Amino acid sequence: MVEPDVPPATASTEAPSSNYRWFALAMLTAVYIINFVDRQILSILLPDIKDAFDVSDTSLGFLSGISFALFYATLGIPIAMRADRGNRRNIITVALTVFSVMTAMCGFVVSFAQLALARIGVGVGEAGTSPPSHSIIADLFPPKQRATAMGIFALGVNIGIMIGFFCGGWLRDVYGWRIAFMAVGAPGLLIAIFVRIFLKEPVRGASESAIELDDSEAPSFALAAKTFLRVPALRHIALGAALNSFVGYGAVNWLPSFLDRSYSMPGREIGVYLALIIGLSGGIGTYLGGYLADRFAKQDIRWNLWVPAIAILAALPFNFGVFLSFTSQETLLYFLIPAMVGTIYLGPSLAMVQALVPLRMRTVSSAILLFIINIIGMGLGPQVVGILSDLLSDQYAEESMRYALFIAGFVNIWSAFHFFMGARTLRQDLEDSKRANA
Repeated sequence: MVEPDVPPATASTEAPSSNYRWFALAMLTAVYIINFVDRQILSILLPDIKDAFDVSDTSLGFLSGISFALFYATLGIPIAMRADRGNRRNIITVALTVFSVMTAMCGFVVSFAQLALARIGVGVGEAGTSPPSHSIIADLFPPKQRATAMGIFALGVNIGIMIGFFCGGWLRDVYGWRIAFMAVGAPGLLIAIFVRIFLKEPVRGASESAIELDDSEAPSFALAAKTFLRVPALRHIALGAALNSFVGYGAVNWLPSFLDRSYSMPGREIGVYLALIIGLSGGIGTYLGGYLADRFAKQDIRWNLWVPAIAILAALPFNFGVFLSFTSQETLLYFLIPAMVGTIYLGPSLAMVQALVPLRMRTVSSAILLFIINIIGMGLGPQVVGILSDLLSDQYAEESMRYALFIAGFVNIWSAFHFFMGARTLRQDLEDSKRANA
């Protein structure tokens, strides 16, 4: 994906008003919502795709995991480097257009291989939206508001999944899985036009009264990666977030199949329940993650990492209850808590990454974080659960997915450990970052 050269002078030099900051955040959140609608609609369509192409859970795990995540995560880094040097708004516009078109194309495929290629195209497009968005938000909102702003932005995950499940389940039952792909791809094209017209490119570092660097001073990827990896708190944030995402992506991807196989729930019913739970309960958790981190961090900055660590551990019994219940009603009631906690790490983690790196490394550092999260979480989560389900199928038959998801849930203990470890050095790492940006 190539973005036209735009000199730094085209960035808006006027200080953005409070109203515009929130308007810009709303636009970027809308992009993120479409991102997750197009990404996650696949999960509720998997039962029909399995029947249409007669493939295994391992193959479906590859389709929804590695085939998407590898390109999404890898291309995110060079695109982010371009965004650290050029116009971030234009990159977001082009990326949104690409993944919307490729999502619609999924409805026209005639083989499983073609579907995998189309999903790779979705991953290529989606690689160009999140890192530039994180960087723009960091330039619009001061540090004391940044975790809240990132938490609001992260609501796109829950709202997008909610819309994807609700619309996907209904479209699947009424019109079939092909029409579902086509229908959710179209709105992104309209939002791309809106973003191109109304979103302004902000001055880098404006929210911290920092001086924007000249284009020639943008660091190389090697330097950005070295800077990221040598900060202890960043390493632990990345691993904690990735391992939590491993459980989360595995669950969200395979829950519709689990409910279909274990309880024979129809697609429309699955879509409505999961949409409401992930959209409402999950949305509350995502917002609370940023809000609580900003609130408690006034007393101790380490609460930015303690909040997700404590929440993840507190949700473990409920997570196991989801897959050890005997009725669909019990399963869905238990799922309310893991759905709330599943993305609580997003706001604090994204805010800390932006605070821990130099200004011109913010976009590429965000891409490095997303690379780690998406390879381990989005890539391996659905894939490993699919493999486990196939391995357990001889013993548990239709219940194999239940126990595959149950086993995967133990990874959250490892995730919480890394958030606690990251908190140990967070204060010193932030002081080092402030001196580097001075």
